Amino acid sequence: MPVEIHGRQHLIFDADDTLWENNIYFERAFDEFVDFLAHSSLSATQVRDILDELEAANAKIHGYGSHRFGKNLQEVYQHLCERHVCDADLATVMSFAERILEAPMELLPGVEDTIAYLAACGHDLLLLTKGNPDEQQMKIDRSGLAHYFSHTRIVREKNTSVYESLAVERDLDIARAWMIGNSPKSDINPSLDAGLNAIYVPHERTWILEKAEIRQPTRSHLLTVERFTELRELFR
Repeated sequence: MPVEIHGRQHLIFDADDTLWENNIYFERAFDEFVDFLAHSSLSATQVRDILDELEAANAKIHGYGSHRFGKNLQEVYQHLCERHVCDADLATVMSFAERILEAPMELLPGVEDTIAYLAACGHDLLLLTKGNPDEQQMKIDRSGLAHYFSHTRIVREKNTSVYESLAVERDLDIARAWMIGNSPKSDINPSLDAGLNAIYVPHERTWILEKAEIRQPTRSHLLTVERFTELRELFR
């Protein structure tokens, strides 16, 4: 049976790869890195697997962001390089990540109009993103969307306790609260575990470390939309 949604809702949005492009710039930096590494036997996929393993470990300690990504690339380079590693090479590797910050702000199709529509309908819009605080704030400022959100929060990691604390601190009625995002790991599963509703908006280039099997909710609603603009049909 379709979910019927009535009245004012609390709509909590993920940022990266939900509102704007993000991972594609990291992928381009990785492609540059593989070309520069020029390993004699390892394929790009094999190098990627090594990087993914390192990133999964380092994220727990150092968090996320383009600078951290650059440091991870340097570690992989030092581990896999088949020639003498010099400071100039390490600087080149870091430059691949540094250029991520120079990438244009590219809102995903229909995002701005849809956000404006939902705000005009009287819904409470919030933004919840994870990563390096300065870097995430820069993207929020450049997006031109900040004024639509009643509250913005940047966290180190998104887990169930983050959603629970957000609901308490913002006095959200969780029956009318929806987490909207592209990451099963960070957006969907932990928000459902906290008792919120969730809307999965798939992005074909979602970072592999953000992928997970989506758990079916036991006390809330889970919806999937193929396009961000479909939110206009759900929340009127």
